[in-house]
Amino acid sequence: MLDFAAIDFETANNCRTSVCSVGIVVVRGGVIADTFYSLIKPEPEYYNWHCTEVHGLTMADTANADVFPKVWAQIEPKIEGLPLVAHNKAFDESCLKAVFRCYQMDYPDYQFFCTLQAARKRFKSPYGYSLDVVASLCGFDMINHHNALADAEACARIALEIL
Repeated sequence: MLDFAAIDFETANNCRTSVCSVGIVVVRGGVIADTFYSLIKPEPEYYNWHCTEVHGLTMADTANADVFPKVWAQIEPKIEGLPLVAHNKAFDESCLKAVFRCYQMDYPDYQFFCTLQAARKRFKSPYGYSLDVVASLCGFDMINHHNALADAEACARIALEIL
């Protein structure tokens, strides 16, 4: 796969609609062509301890952030016509669909691919298949794990190797 957009969401709480950051890495011709990162005001607007512990974001970080429809208006032209790739598409795709429903937006039925599923077929890893482990198996050393843009970049690098 040479043309796609890797996507990663972080959430503020256990609600799939509570996306609080997004990272996008656009790959064209097998080369990273564009990146995008934004904080998002989550819906519902509260953070649970566990999510903050994972990604480090708090209510103070997103207090002045745009709501999802405004952020997606910036993303949509960047990814038009491209399939989406996520590491654990079950999570990221469900977040995307949930937040589209939440804001009563028409979901464009994006084609999604999953690097987690592909990694499970490709590798036998005694360390599991988390994003950082699979990135390492593909020769990419992650830094800043659970930053949405860093995670999207790792996903893109994995996709270039195994999809």
